[in-house]
Amino acid sequence: MSCFQGRTNLFIAHLGKLQLYLKNISQMSKITSVQLGNFALIQPLSRRVHIQTINKNMQYISNDDRNIKVDSKTMKANNLTNRPLCIILSWMLAKPKHVLQYANIYLQQDFDVLSVSCSPMQFMLPVKGAKLIAADLMNFLENNQAYGPLVIHGFSVGTYVWAELLVKSLENIKRYKPVLDHVTSQIWDSTTYVYELHLGLPYAVFPNNKILRKAFTAYCVFHLKLFHNTGTKHYLRATDVYRNTPCRAPGLFLCSITDPIAAAKRIKQTHDTWKSLGIEVNWKCWDESPHVKHLIYNREEYLAAIYSHLQQSGIMTSVR
Repeated sequence: MSCFQGRTNLFIAHLGKLQLYLKNISQMSKITSVQLGNFALIQPLSRRVHIQTINKNMQYISNDDRNIKVDSKTMKANNLTNRPLCIILSWMLAKPKHVLQYANIYLQQDFDVLSVSCSPMQFMLPVKGAKLIAADLMNFLENNQAYGPLVIHGFSVGTYVWAELLVKSLENIKRYKPVLDHVTSQIWDSTTYVYELHLGLPYAVFPNNKILRKAFTAYCVFHLKLFHNTGTKHYLRATDVYRNTPCRAPGLFLCSITDPIAAAKRIKQTHDTWKSLGIEVNWKCWDESPHVKHLIYNREEYLAAIYSHLQQSGIMTSVR
């Protein structure tokens, strides 16, 4: 038996255990979010906000205490307002309290926020995971258009969920074009591409265990080869559609030269492609700043970039 065959058999033997482990992590993430509770009141950065769980991947965040009911099939909601809405597509295993730091940026400007998450298993098995999340998000946006300007603020692998929504839009562009046209501004923080999957996902799942992180890194490389039809081809297709996006709202890219997970050179290529398509784009790249932590390490510059972009997009006339 060759060395490669031996490793292949070993990977396959442990695949079930790994998938079970990732499923458990996903369940833990789900429990963490549900423990916030429907209609939970918490206080990030001196603001009280109202959080309501829509489904296992979506939470509606608002300054108002409103009982929102959503049809699980159509995602049609009642009791929404005509306020601006920000869709936050969070990074892998993001803690609710960290997501709220970003939600608070928009709540202070009288936005409502819809937070969307994607677990490791939903990402690695997109046909039964990320693509379904994208379909739910598309249904929500299509069937709830009473809100005002729409802002998309995505992080890391959250970009992939949006990319799958773009893929879905191409299935019936006439039907979904009004949804894309409703997007007034898009902001992409630490965009991650499939080419860096083996770098980003292990750090998200095992941030403090080097041994398991190394093993999972090897598995990710193997996963992309073994599950081409059920995973990799979808990543590649979504990446191509995202780079040549049918959504022409002004975009802001936030990244760092030293971030190995979100390669600045790839993000710059997307920036340049969008610009060639006639999309208004802004760019902020720090010399040194950690993955999805630019707000923490560069708060004033981060907020200035966002507020300037939103003002250029015609959403804000002044900062509250």
